[in-house]
Amino acid sequence: MRSPARLPAALVALPILTLLVVPMVALALASSPSDLAEAVRDPLFAPALLLSARTTLVSLALVVAMGTPLAWWLGRSTSRTARLVEVLVDLPIVVPPAVVGIALLQTFGRRGLFGGWLEGLGLQIPFTTTAVVMAQVVVAAPFFVQAAASAFRGVDADLLTVARTLGQSPRGAFFRVALPMALPGVVVGAALAWARALGEFGATLLFAGNLPGTTQTMPLAIYVALESDVRVALALALVLALVALVLLLVLRAAPALWARVGAAAVATGGGPDRSEEAGGPGGAGR
Repeated sequence: MRSPARLPAALVALPILTLLVVPMVALALASSPSDLAEAVRDPLFAPALLLSARTTLVSLALVVAMGTPLAWWLGRSTSRTARLVEVLVDLPIVVPPAVVGIALLQTFGRRGLFGGWLEGLGLQIPFTTTAVVMAQVVVAAPFFVQAAASAFRGVDADLLTVARTLGQSPRGAFFRVALPMALPGVVVGAALAWARALGEFGATLLFAGNLPGTTQTMPLAIYVALESDVRVALALALVLALVALVLLLVLRAAPALWARVGAAAVATGGGPDRSEEAGGPGGAGR
């Protein structure tokens, strides 16, 4: 029988749950299968979907590659410098995306901070696919770094010390001990970063523009479709929501899959080594 003490908490949570879930249900009910088929055939759909998939995968790879060392340092350091850097990293979360787009334009635009230097090299970043990736990286990186740093803070320092005494280098201790232990949090951070990059609109529009096939991602395609055909816009939005949900579930399931693979490896190859170690002089002595 359900405890009466839990009922008020459920009632208090009901409004926010309703606000979070009902709009997605309404979106699903607003589009029929024929509307979805029409959206898939729309000229906006395929180029925008492919561009979103390509740019978000690139931006996610960049965020993970560049953000993991930063998250490791932030998670293990207690210095004031680390806390200041953490505040700066989190800044794009609270700054409106439109402001981020203007800031990027003032940095890499023709008249921006690096504009003259880039022009001298024959490079143009604004209103290109590169600009889309840069905008996605800026707005998505804080979510990954924040989650990964929190995961790295939970890694037991004694285990790293033991790994070092057993001959592991700092890099080996990180990849063999710290990263596997923090992997669930790192994957969650990657999922959040990918979702944020996939839904990026404001910074992309101002820094990269809305050029079909070049900078027009799915959110921008929805914006364009909304001006001409609401049904197509709704169908595009539903497709984007479904794609985001599927890929997010895959990322969420990655830690469990990793654990199963590790358990299978231990069962097939790790057992004899541990038993032999337990039967050795050190194990006998204990």
